[in-house]
Amino acid sequence: MAKPIAVVAIGGNAILKSNDDLSFEAQLNNAKQACKQMLAILHKRYELVIVHGNGPQVGNLLLQFEKAKDLIPVPPLDVAVASSQGLLGHMLEISMRCVLEEDRFAKEVATIMTQVVVDEKDPAYENPTKPIGPFYSKEVGEQHRKNDKWNIMEDSGRGYRRVVYSPKPQKILELNTIRHLIESGVIVIACGGGGIPVNYHTGSVIGTEGVIDKDFAASLLAYNLEAELFLILTGVEKVAIDFGKPTQRQIDVMTIKEAKKWLKEGQFPAGSMGPKIEAAIEYIEKGGKEVIITSEDNVANAIDQGFCTRIVNHEQS
Repeated sequence: MAKPIAVVAIGGNAILKSNDDLSFEAQLNNAKQACKQMLAILHKRYELVIVHGNGPQVGNLLLQFEKAKDLIPVPPLDVAVASSQGLLGHMLEISMRCVLEEDRFAKEVATIMTQVVVDEKDPAYENPTKPIGPFYSKEVGEQHRKNDKWNIMEDSGRGYRRVVYSPKPQKILELNTIRHLIESGVIVIACGGGGIPVNYHTGSVIGTEGVIDKDFAASLLAYNLEAELFLILTGVEKVAIDFGKPTQRQIDVMTIKEAKKWLKEGQFPAGSMGPKIEAAIEYIEKGGKEVIITSEDNVANAIDQGFCTRIVNHEQS
């Protein structure tokens, strides 16, 4: 009998934290800490698929490209996504191998460069919402808006960031390869940064503008793989409504009906918790059982003790 599959979505901010020094060493240490959390899932005998974000990393790469534009042409956004996918995949894979070795857990790991099809007519191309790169003060953000023609958005009270187009993922081109690896017992790192956005504009696969939200890509992957466990890791242990207000309340269990209601009311911002809730809804409506949302350092408590937010189809008696 095949083992159940767990798909885990890890934010790029978990690998490059806002107070880090931006060094490779700092990111590698954070990647290893994230991979240590995955042991709780592996010891529950799940096959594991890791999907990571790339918001800070792809933004920083774009900054580097811009600084060197007088020497080297600036590549398109899909190439920057591919670069960040390789960088983060490398860090997570070597971190996962180290963690497995320390735990004496015999398991192979593979990172798959993943192309994800998007629709060039996606309405997202009319409204950039995906935050990338570092946080700025309002004044610095406005300078970038004026001088560099960036789209700038306030990000959940944490500062101002550049935002880019974020089309919805439609199809994962490497899905069968990912499935074969899972069936062989390999830990797979896939759809990094939401996947490299491509389309069939001329009848063949070509890269296209945009950064796909990793939570939507993870949801698409999870229900295509018929994963039994879908974890979305973020900066908080539980989802809250009225966030930052005196009436703030943490949610232990959220039904799809409640999730849709609160989403419509604006409880979950587009650049923060919103995509996670939308991805959870999509996964469950496509046949998934439940989604766990919790912080990057709380995976064991979430799985063993239920200390997290669970999103389910209906209220449970």
